[in-house]
Amino acid sequence: MSASPSPAKPGASSLWRLTLVLGALSAFTPLAVDMYLPGLPTLERAFGTDAGRVQMTLSVFFVGLALGQLLLGPVSDRFGRRRPLLAGNLLFIAASAGCALAADIDSLIAWRFLEAVGACAGLVIGRAMVRDLFEPRDMAKVFALLMLVIGVAPILAPLLGGYLLVWFDWHAIFWFMAAFGVVAMAAGAILLPETHDPATAQSLHLGRVLAGYGSLLVNRRFMGYTLASSLGMAGMFAYIAGSPFVFIDLYGVPADAFGWIFGANAIGIIGMAQVNRLLLRRFTLDEVLIAAVALVALAGLVLLATAASGVGGMIGIWLPLFFYIASLGAVLPNAGASAMAGEGARAGMAAALMGTLQFAAGAVSSGLLGLLQDGTALPLAGIIAACGLSGLAARLILVR
Repeated sequence: MSASPSPAKPGASSLWRLTLVLGALSAFTPLAVDMYLPGLPTLERAFGTDAGRVQMTLSVFFVGLALGQLLLGPVSDRFGRRRPLLAGNLLFIAASAGCALAADIDSLIAWRFLEAVGACAGLVIGRAMVRDLFEPRDMAKVFALLMLVIGVAPILAPLLGGYLLVWFDWHAIFWFMAAFGVVAMAAGAILLPETHDPATAQSLHLGRVLAGYGSLLVNRRFMGYTLASSLGMAGMFAYIAGSPFVFIDLYGVPADAFGWIFGANAIGIIGMAQVNRLLLRRFTLDEVLIAAVALVALAGLVLLATAASGVGGMIGIWLPLFFYIASLGAVLPNAGASAMAGEGARAGMAAALMGTLQFAAGAVSSGLLGLLQDGTALPLAGIIAACGLSGLAARLILVR
């Protein structure tokens, strides 16, 4: 489909198709991360290696995710959205097949890096396409709808991966990813229009790309909103890394029951994202965002207090965690829409930098949790509280 300088805003039925397709393409990342987690011990045995080498297949994926976004964002600002998006989808499919056919752990690590570069196309270019089509308030509503679609993936992916592992073997997990990629790519090729205005095409000269990223990094408004979302996500990454220890080892929750706790928090963030759409009919984007960021900070402080005092036991830990994670359902779409609002010509670059900073913040928080681990819930609570307060401070101080 040819590019249009002024893409039409989708109607109701088209909006749902757009959301479902972009949600499926954005789900490549949670699927590729969460689906194969049950198979990590199996991979260790299959390749005759140690846990550290197998863990690298996850670590290198996050590296590829960060670098891929920084690359694909400017490329989509130069050549449009559809071609880079479909090229990324094709790379994801090929790399997933490569993972399934890997003969040794080194090959699997290399293919996982390429799989991540392909997977991030849906994340970064999907955000840019939404920015191309919608005004800020409507952007936040579409991002909330996307969270409804994307949010299902982390809940179902480990369960599906476990069944594929039991019914077949670890290869089937990657073949499923490749097959899912084929279906999602076909839907994107048929249903997604080109949304980029060719008149705003940006240069790919390295100096100008670096200057563009530099100007975003010193843009108070962009960074205020981006840090509000990134620091909130950093707390969520710490929760993902630390909650199994806290609930299973510290409070004796059975491993199968922990899945229900994890799922309840995931449902919380999906539900809040939909409540956010209703709130935006009555309040401004920034009013809802400030309230949500304040709730995230408050939940972090309550979590720190209950972890330090022991008040409420396991429930005293779970409840503030639930409200922290659920509140991100309003923080992430609203902060994302606000940050992207003024970046029409370089929406791809802005989406790329935002995504990279979010995952970088998550990597730092989860790594810091490992360093501070002391056999209690305090390190997790302290990091989450610090993330919540820092996100609130970033929004209040940087955005004027």
